[in-house]
Amino acid sequence: MGEIEDGEADHITTDVQGQKCALVCECTAPESVNGKDNLPFLNAVLKNPVCKLYRFPTSDNKWMRIREQMSESILSFHIPKELISLHIKEDLCRNQELKELGELSPHWDNLRKNVLTHCDQMVNMYQDILTELSKETGSSFKSSSSKGEKTLEFVPVNLHLQRMHVHSPHLKDALYDVITVGAPAAHFQGFKNGGLRKLLHRFEMERRNTGYQFIYYSPENTAKAKEVLSNINQLQPLIATHADLLLNSASQHSPDSLKNSLKMLSEKTELFVHAFKDQLVRSALLALYTARPGGVLKKPPSPKNSTEESCPQDPPPPMRRQDSIPHHSDYDEEEWDRVWANVGKSLNCIIATVDKLIERDGGSEGGGDGSKDGEEDPSLVDSIITHPREDWYEQLYPLILTLKDCMGEVVNRAKQSLTFVLLQELAYSLPQCLMLTLRRDIVFSQALAGLVCGFIIKLHTSLHDPGFLQQLHTVGLIVQYEGLLSTYSDEIGMLEDMAVGISDLKKVAFKIIEAKSNDVLPVITGRREHYVVEVKLPARMFEALPLQIKEGQLLHVYPVLFNVGINEQQTLAERFGDVSLQESINQENFELLKEYYTIFMEKMPPDYISHFQEQNDLKGLLENLHQNIQAKKRKNVEIMWLAATICRKLNGIRFTCCKSAKDRTSMSVTLEQCSILRDEHQLHKDFFIRALDCMRSRQTQGALSESDDPETGCLTDNKPTSRHFYPVALLLVSSHLLVVWLILSLALLLAKYQ
Repeated sequence: MGEIEDGEADHITTDVQGQKCALVCECTAPESVNGKDNLPFLNAVLKNPVCKLYRFPTSDNKWMRIREQMSESILSFHIPKELISLHIKEDLCRNQELKELGELSPHWDNLRKNVLTHCDQMVNMYQDILTELSKETGSSFKSSSSKGEKTLEFVPVNLHLQRMHVHSPHLKDALYDVITVGAPAAHFQGFKNGGLRKLLHRFEMERRNTGYQFIYYSPENTAKAKEVLSNINQLQPLIATHADLLLNSASQHSPDSLKNSLKMLSEKTELFVHAFKDQLVRSALLALYTARPGGVLKKPPSPKNSTEESCPQDPPPPMRRQDSIPHHSDYDEEEWDRVWANVGKSLNCIIATVDKLIERDGGSEGGGDGSKDGEEDPSLVDSIITHPREDWYEQLYPLILTLKDCMGEVVNRAKQSLTFVLLQELAYSLPQCLMLTLRRDIVFSQALAGLVCGFIIKLHTSLHDPGFLQQLHTVGLIVQYEGLLSTYSDEIGMLEDMAVGISDLKKVAFKIIEAKSNDVLPVITGRREHYVVEVKLPARMFEALPLQIKEGQLLHVYPVLFNVGINEQQTLAERFGDVSLQESINQENFELLKEYYTIFMEKMPPDYISHFQEQNDLKGLLENLHQNIQAKKRKNVEIMWLAATICRKLNGIRFTCCKSAKDRTSMSVTLEQCSILRDEHQLHKDFFIRALDCMRSRQTQGALSESDDPETGCLTDNKPTSRHFYPVALLLVSSHLLVVWLILSLALLLAKYQ
């Protein structure tokens, strides 16, 4: 598992107590049993496969054949490069918006300059990292010995596919995939002050109690501001495009085309107007106004007559653009409401005009589904349509122009006010804020690379399963991470990083598109709060998908993490430390898993659910998992086995992680594989331990030299003191021996560093 060396033996067998049940042969080229692995789609993602063939006896004294394959993935480097490019683009756009905030009072202007200076430095750092990653042309995965390198910190450690193909004499052939990867963590940043879970909580508490010079916005409000800004940037060009299509339909005098164009324009404009139905925009406008030089809030004047707010009496000229926020004390708090409402009123005028045009032309009634007859001015419509045979284009053009101008005014005001909200987040504790953003980007990049790899492999494996495809677009996929980190020393920080990184994967959605060329590598779009991964499929595979997926429906994932420390450091943590972090993570993620199960039961068809219930008894497994989590038993590996079983039975994606995805990960994966052979494929009960020993044999795992440290992946002249010279199991027999061992270990460490 992990950094395995290519074996050179053509035929290896292991004699265990006189019974040969071991590795039959080893090869470096994948031998596809069903031909799927030879598809260019999968070969474009997986590289350098190492395959091993076994045979083991079944309970009825027949033989089952097992093919084990380990493959690297070029997504280890491709996804981080895609993501970093996206971050650079997003940050450059944000910096430009900060520059376009306009004139600010000296206090806020100095803060903005300071923020821009630091943000430009961060962009330069991201660009340097991207340049260095582009130079990487060697291995397609990052070894554990490189996990502390700054230029590779966005790349996951030891990302591999572990696949077991089982050919049983009586049962159907089966594939079992597990993605193994080092725990997503910022190793170069270090864990002296903890990981993301602790750092983010501490940062938010300090920011909440900040002084007078900043305006506090909750993380929810900050995320909302980013969401609205993203919606603005997406919807404004779409509305302009549909408005131009409406004019084109009018110039062609086509009633059907005109109605269709109006329907699309109405839908997008209503989404645009709905995006501003939030008190955050109003409060941000007032906050920005007070940050202007001489900004003094005054009592708002009485609202104007509603007839004055309706469409103008003549074909309206383009709206004169004003400053986004008034700089003087005559600021009207309700002005935003009028400007915002003008977009809807302009749309209503267009809808009414199209209705009249089609009606006068003898077209079908009800051309505008979204018409609000009580809000448009009938005198305007009648005055515009004085000549029925007049060119439709000429009658609609001034109304479209007014809609675009009103929309531009709203966008200008909203973008500046919401950018001011983002300035507050950046202005407080600048270096710490940006370093937290960097750390979160690093951890998320590692987690996302594994997720995309797992999603593509799962899609390829289950492409011809109608039930899976229906589950994919109806419910989404469960993604289960098995963590083996201890809650001791640096691994506490790693676990805190990993928990946040996996939780952030909820922001990711997948979209399957048809590949137009031989390039089938995925593409990432979006922003930090919402990512869309576009997975490309060859035309033949794409045509086999359900209509909903082919039409571009977003496919969601539900990541869950269950962690159980299993090494000697976890023994120390349970005896003398604190395991509350592990307990809280397991409890939180159990609730997420139960939520997914509830959605699954509600949305999937009854016949599909009944089949699941008959075969798997998922409810009983969930109850058993909950009991084991509540039991708080030491090193309760039953939690891992139950979570993995539930994931497999729900067609989920399985991950196994430890610090470097080597020792603990390989032990867990081989145990899981042998358990599957016993429970699902009738492995002879007397050969379970023998099969396990066979899979874990150094001959089959790639022998390490005596000076090779399996935890760090580095060659050293002597065994490091961190490997502990004494068997911990023996020391735990007596607490006195344990104390002696701790004292001796401390003395050795002091001697080493002196």
